[in-house]
Amino acid sequence: MEAHELRDLDTAKRYVLEGLWLQRAVRPTSATVRPALEWAMEIASSGHPLPPAGFVADVGHIAFGADAEYRMKDPLHVPGWPPALARTYEDHVLGKLYADWVFERAGDALRKYQGKDRVKGVGYVINQIRERADMPGVLLPPAVIRGLLTSNPDDVLSSGWDALMRDGPSELQVKLYEELVSAARRTTDVLAREDVDALDDKSALGDMGQYVALRQIRQTTARIEARLPGRPVKPLVGRKEVPTRVLDEDQYPVGGYTSISNRGSIESLLHSQLAYMETESPDLFDVKFVRDELFYYSRDENQFLRRRRAFVVVLFPDLVTARFKDPELPHQRIVMLMSSVLALFRRLSDWLSTDAIRFEVLFVQDPSGKRPLSEEATLMELLLREPIERGDGLVAWLPDRDAAVTHLNRLSRLSQVHCLAAATEPFEMDLDNVVVTEVVVDGPRPEVGTGDGVVAALEGEDALDVWHETVLRVLQLWV
Repeated sequence: MEAHELRDLDTAKRYVLEGLWLQRAVRPTSATVRPALEWAMEIASSGHPLPPAGFVADVGHIAFGADAEYRMKDPLHVPGWPPALARTYEDHVLGKLYADWVFERAGDALRKYQGKDRVKGVGYVINQIRERADMPGVLLPPAVIRGLLTSNPDDVLSSGWDALMRDGPSELQVKLYEELVSAARRTTDVLAREDVDALDDKSALGDMGQYVALRQIRQTTARIEARLPGRPVKPLVGRKEVPTRVLDEDQYPVGGYTSISNRGSIESLLHSQLAYMETESPDLFDVKFVRDELFYYSRDENQFLRRRRAFVVVLFPDLVTARFKDPELPHQRIVMLMSSVLALFRRLSDWLSTDAIRFEVLFVQDPSGKRPLSEEATLMELLLREPIERGDGLVAWLPDRDAAVTHLNRLSRLSQVHCLAAATEPFEMDLDNVVVTEVVVDGPRPEVGTGDGVVAALEGEDALDVWHETVLRVLQLWV
């Protein structure tokens, strides 16, 4: 939606002052003036169109949960404001914010911020809502808001109320609120999943290049996941299965007591058998014990086995040449590769929830010891933040291919290991106790092999379809 531009300082000031009285989540007071102006200042100073200040304040207060404590019991009557528009704004705009679970997650992430980061986070959320819903906004000089921030909050509110009593709300303000309601009616979710992820890892506040890269990876991952089946895929015929050592702590008894028998441990002895004990020995209890005539509870002997599985991705340094955008692909090849890895990890987490799984991404240095994929390693640390914090994930650097082989062999002693090795040229990486899947990225369409240096491209209508088929093939080899 095209933004309105206000060049006149008095008109821009009136626009902001009127909006402070139009917030509905929290009653306008001197305590609510500064936060609302700071959020508006963050948006205007970034060069983005500024929605009505009342909407900005409502989003911020709902996100931080302030509305639950200071919510208005009776609606505030603003002079000249259409009552029907106030009701539709509350029903369609605020109602959508209250009901949207993605916005609730964004609020949880914002509440973890401190200081200036909170202001930047709210500005980011409002701008994403505006862009996603195509909501209206106004371009105005940030100096107008900066001047109001230096004024007394009570004077700011009183001047806005006097203007409303004297002239009523401006036509532009009414028009923008009507467009806000219309935009909210057209929108399903006010925020996307990648918006919340950016708030969780704080990339929304960081470098713009890193933010754009993470957003591209997450959006591409969502496109790949949308085409994957919801249930575990059927394994390929003749795929490799590697046996691993089973540890005692991986086995759990399941089921309760199923019957009574004359054999068992003292812990499962029937309490009624203690009646055979007497003060003198040997007693009837001793005799029955020797003759195996005591009764014990018998437990179901089934065992639940929780498999230890490790999924390792090895990225070789020649992939630095994959920072190339093909006309057939929506993003660079390296972005497509990292999106495929993230889609693999997410699907494996959903399908193998009963297994003890571990995810690792290993970057190999070049022969001179440099780290050409250092930026990609930083992105993977952010993308795998949750498993890393749980201790189930790892992003690390290795000096060469031999170190990667040694690491995989050591890991295979306790887990069933599947390895996805990616490079720009075919290579051999055959390990006895590790299932190796080879991916060669030397063009828009990746090629897949089994680690013996022989690769082949999968069929697909376009390059993006081939990437989807590659992820599906790896899942069929691993699950």
